[in-house]
Amino acid sequence: MSKVVIIGGGAAGMAAAIAAAGCGHQVHLYEKNEKLGKKVYITGKGRCNVTNACDTDTLLQSVVTNPRFLYSSFYGFTNQDIMNLLERNGCPLKIERGNRVFPVSDKSSDVISALSRQMKELGVHVYLHKEVKELLVSEGRCFGVVLSDREKHIQADAIIVATGGLSYPSTGSTGDGYRFARDCGHRVTELSPALVPFSVKEDVVQDLQGLSLKNIEAVIWDGKKEVYREFGEMLFTHFGVSGPVILSASSFAAKRIRKKHLTLSIDLKPALSREQLDARILRDFEEAVNRQFKNALSHLYPSKLIPVMIERSKISPEKKVNEITRQERLNLVEATKNFTLTLTALRGYEEAIITQGGIDLKEINPSTMESRKTKGLYFAGEVLDLDAITGGYNLQISWSTGWAAGSHVE
Repeated sequence: MSKVVIIGGGAAGMAAAIAAAGCGHQVHLYEKNEKLGKKVYITGKGRCNVTNACDTDTLLQSVVTNPRFLYSSFYGFTNQDIMNLLERNGCPLKIERGNRVFPVSDKSSDVISALSRQMKELGVHVYLHKEVKELLVSEGRCFGVVLSDREKHIQADAIIVATGGLSYPSTGSTGDGYRFARDCGHRVTELSPALVPFSVKEDVVQDLQGLSLKNIEAVIWDGKKEVYREFGEMLFTHFGVSGPVILSASSFAAKRIRKKHLTLSIDLKPALSREQLDARILRDFEEAVNRQFKNALSHLYPSKLIPVMIERSKISPEKKVNEITRQERLNLVEATKNFTLTLTALRGYEEAIITQGGIDLKEINPSTMESRKTKGLYFAGEVLDLDAITGGYNLQISWSTGWAAGSHVE
C-alpha cells in the first residue's frame, strides 16, 4: 500500500482520490479552498453538467485539443462509469437536450456530496485550507510536497497534481500546477481562456444586449478561411457575443484571434435558403402591403432586432411595403442570412469556463498520466493540454484523467 498525495479537490482530484483509495492506497487530498469542488459547484450555472451521455467516439470528437491522448482514459473510465458512481452514492441523474447529464435535483452540490460520501467511505483524508507550495523532487523522483503553513514537508510514494487551470481565478485556479510542472522540467504550451465570450467591435451589440437567439448558424472566418461552423443558441451582451455556440467557437478561434480580428457571420434563418427566405418575406409583405416597412417585420425578427435589421437592409423605415423594390428585398435577405460582426478578442479568464493549453502531453504517459520526466508524479484534469466544447465533455476529461492517475499510482 502506497501513500498518495493529491493536490486539488476539484473534479480530477476527487476522481483520482476515489480511484487510488479503491485500489487500497492511503490517500491524502489537499485543497486550498474552504470546500471541495468549488469550480464544479458553479459549472452548468450551478446545476453541474456532469458529463455527456453520448458514445465514446462522439466524446473524442468533441475534444478540441489532443483528443487521441484521451483514448485510453476515456475507455478506462467512461461517461457511464461516472454516472454509475454518482447514482450509487445518492445523486440520481437525468439526461437533457444534447445528451447533457445533470443531477435530477439541478444542484451541483449533490454531485460534490456524492463524491465526498464515496471518499469518506474509502478512508480518503481530506485537508481543506491547505495550500501546497512546492513539490519535493530528488534524482528524478517526486517524493513529497511542501505545504504553505510552516513549510511543513509531507512525504509520499506518489503525487497527483490536479490543480486546474487559470479559468475562474475566484475559485482558486491560479496556475499552481503549471509552476509545479515547469519546476520539474515540463514544457507548458501557450495558455488562453477558452469556452469564453468574444468582444465585438460594432456598437450595435449594446442595442441588442440581453437578446438570445435560438436556432441560428454561426460561422467564424479568418479572411477566407472557415474556422468554425455550428447551429445552436447565442446571446448578445454589452461587450459582444456569448451563449453555447459562441463559447464553443472560442476554443477553435483562440490562437487566431490573438493575432488578428476575425469575422462572425450569423445566419438568422438557417432552415431557409435565400430563395425560400425571399418567398417568405414576400408573403409577409403581401399581408402588410399598406404598412410602413418598420411595422411589417414582427413575424421575422424579435422586436429588439428589428431596428438593426432595418438599418442593415438600408431600406427607409417609413417606406410603404408595396414600394419596396426586389433589390431592397434581396438586401434584407442578405442581411438576415449573413449578419456579420467583427470579433476583436476573447474575454478574460474570470469569464472563461476552461483554460486552453497546459502541460505538454508528449511528456505524459496517456495510459497512467505519469510524468515521463519525474517518477511518482502524475497530472490530471485541466492542468493538461486538453480541452473540449461545451456539453459536459470537459468534466469528463477531468473524471477520466483523474481516474487514470488514481488507479495507476504505485
